Amino acid sequence: MTAVSPIPMAPQEEQPVEEKRRRRRRFRGDRPGWIVYGVLAVFLLGSIFPYYWSILIGSGDSSTIRDPNLSWIPGGNFFSNAAAVVSNPAVNFWLALWNSIWSSAIIALSVVFFSTLAGWAFAKLRFKGSGWLLVFVIATMAVPTQLGVVPLYILFSDLGWTGQIGAIIIPALVTAFGVFWMTQYLSQAVPDELIEAARVDGANSFRTFLTVGLPAARPAAAMLGLFTFVTAWNNFFWPFIVLDRQNPTLPVALSLLQSNYFVDYSIVLAGVILATIPLLILFIFTGKQLVSGIMAGAVKG
Repeated sequence: MTAVSPIPMAPQEEQPVEEKRRRRRRFRGDRPGWIVYGVLAVFLLGSIFPYYWSILIGSGDSSTIRDPNLSWIPGGNFFSNAAAVVSNPAVNFWLALWNSIWSSAIIALSVVFFSTLAGWAFAKLRFKGSGWLLVFVIATMAVPTQLGVVPLYILFSDLGWTGQIGAIIIPALVTAFGVFWMTQYLSQAVPDELIEAARVDGANSFRTFLTVGLPAARPAAAMLGLFTFVTAWNNFFWPFIVLDRQNPTLPVALSLLQSNYFVDYSIVLAGVILATIPLLILFIFTGKQLVSGIMAGAVKG
């Protein structure tokens, strides 16, 4: 009787090792390569360069911008230029700074609340014509702002609000982009089962929005609030038309630095740096919420 040779078996430890190596290669393949990092570095440098250029000119004197042998190291005149901006009687810097802070904050809070409320209605409430109404809201984003300036100015002039901060707050209390953003997010972020459970517990529509909708919308609302605050802070076109020198916002006040016959760009750009410092502080403390809101919108949308 011939003996049957046993079939060779693979070692039990080789399979896990091969699986680990396969997973490691797959993980390395998913990592972005040096080309991706190089492109990101180029975009980063392109984004930082205008701000660095403002620091370079804002820390020099009036002849720095025309110097053919311009040094790429910031000078030592920034604080004196900043003091010239703050103490300029034509600018009224502190009043403009306060107007920009509280008007931008009110606009951001209002846009977040009303856009979340409207987005909740479009995403989770069923009513006749909701789809066409949402399309109409989105279509208003294609209308240029310049088309509504003349009738809007006539309206606030008849109301006697020209020169008042309320004239820039009222038209910006809600935006079509905010409604669209929150609609897209809430349509996927909140399961219908949670709404049905809240209604079974006896909650009305508004209470369901407060207890279910608002907590779920927090990441997207944080992103929308930051985006709206920055947009309102940098808004120049409409405030320049409807406000005056006695009650300006910060962009309008800084534009007065260029109204003289001779423009000292070192002082102008020093004022620009001062205007961006509050935004940098805001991004330092709320950058995490901004990134999480963008990622949540990318996943949910």
